[in-house]
Amino acid sequence: MKQRRTGRIGDPGSQSARSTLGGGGAVAAVRRDEVLGGPRDAALGRVAALAARLLDAPLASVTLREQDGTWLGAVYGLDGLTEFARGSGRCSLLAWPDEVLVVSDALADPAVASSPLVTGQPGVRFYAAAPIVTVDGHRLGTVNVMDIRPRSIAAADLATLADLAAIVMDALELRLSARRAVRAEQQRVEAEHAACTQAERDRAAISTFAATLQQTLLPPVLPTVPGLELACHYHPVSPRDVGGDFYDVFRLDPRRWAFFLGDVCGKGAPAAALTSLVRYTLRAAAHHFPDEPPAVLAELNDALLADPAVDNRFCTVLYGVLEIDGNGAAAVTLAGGGHPPAWLLTPGRESVRARPVELPGGPLVGVLTDPRFVTTTVQLAPGSGLLLYTDGLTEARTGGGALLGQDGLAAFFTSETGGGPVRAAEIVAGAVTLLTRLGSGVRDDVAMLALSVPAGP
Repeated sequence: MKQRRTGRIGDPGSQSARSTLGGGGAVAAVRRDEVLGGPRDAALGRVAALAARLLDAPLASVTLREQDGTWLGAVYGLDGLTEFARGSGRCSLLAWPDEVLVVSDALADPAVASSPLVTGQPGVRFYAAAPIVTVDGHRLGTVNVMDIRPRSIAAADLATLADLAAIVMDALELRLSARRAVRAEQQRVEAEHAACTQAERDRAAISTFAATLQQTLLPPVLPTVPGLELACHYHPVSPRDVGGDFYDVFRLDPRRWAFFLGDVCGKGAPAAALTSLVRYTLRAAAHHFPDEPPAVLAELNDALLADPAVDNRFCTVLYGVLEIDGNGAAAVTLAGGGHPPAWLLTPGRESVRARPVELPGGPLVGVLTDPRFVTTTVQLAPGSGLLLYTDGLTEARTGGGALLGQDGLAAFFTSETGGGPVRAAEIVAGAVTLLTRLGSGVRDDVAMLALSVPAGP
């Protein structure tokens, strides 16, 4: 500390003044603390009032540096003053000392005697200032006390003034820390919101992509087959995963139509690629072997084994050839490879009669090098129908947690459907009702394809 009866405080020509005021570090530090240009601070006002009370002075202020002047952060007894422009003469009184400074009689100091604060109101004669200094040495401003009469000051009062300046520095640092914490929290919330928004967009994009890709793996519409009714449904468990369930119906020749339904292992892009391979191989093989359903499955089996991109994945398939005779009935030859049996549905008086069309011993397609695919023939009389489905239906869980299974599916058809002729659309609608009833118990995609022969007039 230093105390002088008179002194040249903040003389712009001195080396000390140039080193203090000439650099932008202190101003940057003040701006860093985000206190310039704002409203009077209540905490700084209490410091000014406390300085005046402790040092028995009628006037006090907390001043902070700005690039072009001095900003009064708080005043006591100096109502009406808000800031001083640098170089105005007032600044020569409110200087930026390196340590606590005292002007005992301002009129005796030529550097400050002409200041309006001295020559006019309030007529300052005594001035003491303690610098507000950051930990890295930047001088941000001062805590000042003033009096309208010359006086001296005790060493203990100078220490008190220095402590008050340190308290101001602590308050500014706390304010900075709090504002940084608030800003960091705002940025975190904004980042989380942006991440959630982006995640929603990504999920929507993935769902759209998955749905679009899934549609390319299924026929856009089923063909019109004279003397036959067709219906289909695809039930995805997740809108963001591409499943491996597939079906198709196409014409072989003027008298016969081929159809298939199956399921490849896995999901996502690999399953989609495998599904595409299976569909087009089946179509090509069906035209190459129109009279031999087992040969069609054998051709598909060889294609899967020969393609290195398949990577040990396999599929299950039901493949059939249908021919409608002159009496309106349809003969169906089915070949199966590891797939759940189709269901033959025939009309009854009070409910539909249902039985599985078993194909015992049919191996998975794409596993064995010399598989033996078996066939069976089913006659669809007028008013009868056939339902093909993937295992997501029978492997669904009931409300009690048990698998629906073949027995549960049979019970549903016999108890939930009315009598009379079977129609493909009603078969599928009934299965969709069952899926809806099972809800979250359906844990895998379900594809369904139904064929029925109209009952006639």
